[in-house]
Amino acid sequence: MQEYEIRITKQAVKEIRKLSPKMIKKLKSILTDVLSKTPYEGKKLVGYLKGNYSIRLNIYDRIVYSIDEENKIVFVKRAKTHYGE
Repeated sequence: MQEYEIRITKQAVKEIRKLSPKMIKKLKSILTDVLSKTPYEGKKLVGYLKGNYSIRLNIYDRIVYSIDEENKIVFVKRAKTHYGE
């Protein structure tokens, strides 16, 4: 099975820089162990985020991403909460 390439947007990079070292380690684990192999494991989002997926980083924050199935790329768009936006 071909793994998905992970690409991180500028917005997500800004948010990742604000995470604690522990959360950055967890994020890396999710990216390499989950999203690169089975990106559809996340929750499908609705509303203005329709077409994106979300997976829990911690109790408050979620990784928001989209999937380019044709090119096998996961685009990480956010690494903080998407609630209340």
